[in-house]
Amino acid sequence: MVEKAALEALVGAVDEPEIGRPLAQLGMIRSLGVTRKGRVDVQLAMPVPGYASAGLVARAIEDVASAVDGVASVEVTFVEMDDDDRSKMMGKLRPERGMTLTRPGSPTRVVTISSGKGGVGKSSITANLAVALTQLGHSVGVIDADVWGFSIPKMLGVKRLPTVIDETIIAPQAHGVKVISMDYFVRPDQAVIWRGPMLHKALEQFLSDVFWDDPDFLLIDMPPGTGDVAISVSQFIPRAQVVVVTTPQPTAQRVAKRAALMAEKVNQEVMGVVENMSWFTGDDGTRYALFGEGGGASLAEELGVPLLARIPFLSAMRAGADEGQPLLAVAPESETARAFDELAGGVVAARPRVRTHPELVIK
Repeated sequence: MVEKAALEALVGAVDEPEIGRPLAQLGMIRSLGVTRKGRVDVQLAMPVPGYASAGLVARAIEDVASAVDGVASVEVTFVEMDDDDRSKMMGKLRPERGMTLTRPGSPTRVVTISSGKGGVGKSSITANLAVALTQLGHSVGVIDADVWGFSIPKMLGVKRLPTVIDETIIAPQAHGVKVISMDYFVRPDQAVIWRGPMLHKALEQFLSDVFWDDPDFLLIDMPPGTGDVAISVSQFIPRAQVVVVTTPQPTAQRVAKRAALMAEKVNQEVMGVVENMSWFTGDDGTRYALFGEGGGASLAEELGVPLLARIPFLSAMRAGADEGQPLLAVAPESETARAFDELAGGVVAARPRVRTHPELVIK
């Protein structure tokens, strides 16, 4: 005989893959029955019709239940939650709406990946850094804030659109990383022709309407330059840390400096510099500095911050981005993957500065 209480505990502990909370906590288990012949019937309440994670949840339940002695078969069926059930579920997850990431005491460290120009590889750095941080055991979310040149979902292999539950956006995940992007909201044949107020509102929605669930890190892939999106980020998240990306070229270094100067203007902390495209290693083991040398180190010295990593060229990095497979998944032993491991370690170690107010004195 199958012990029903033990089976209920196992099934209830299965995490919903997008929300990341146990099914029992979310109130998604409507019923669970066990027949004398070992057949298990589980009925789940899905929050919306056509719920993207239904198949994943069903397979996870089947795997857990099938491993129990005495279980001969498992059948999972679905019903839809009503409005009250949806509101109760989201009320447990989000007792307060708004920008919880910016509230005092939020455990989330926000890191913007910035540069003064395009073409230096900010998105590649963001995607692979996110995966490297998850491999260190951290929970990570990514905002693809490059509203004109969004590419993070493609690079990470995100294949599902976000789900909206009771006015809350559930960001899809890939490689353990939650991702929100304009890519989900714009048709492939549509150009994004937006000015400041619309960009500001889109970023606000990404921060306030998405269920981030207090990740350890929220990375923001910034658009090039110091325009409207950068200004909005500085207003919404004044305590964000900034990673400046450059290439070895002196020209790129001079332009990248502008992103650091803007961070200084709005009192954001520049965590460090990443030099991308540092070299290419040939089959003979020789390093070829295709874009020159020293730009990253020179910029870091000029800004008075550490050079967090130098990222070498690797064709697998380009191929992986096109196929939705980050470098750390396709070439984890490469020198480039090791550079991202170094970068992730540096980001974790660079705790935010403690802000002081000399004018406030306790007597």
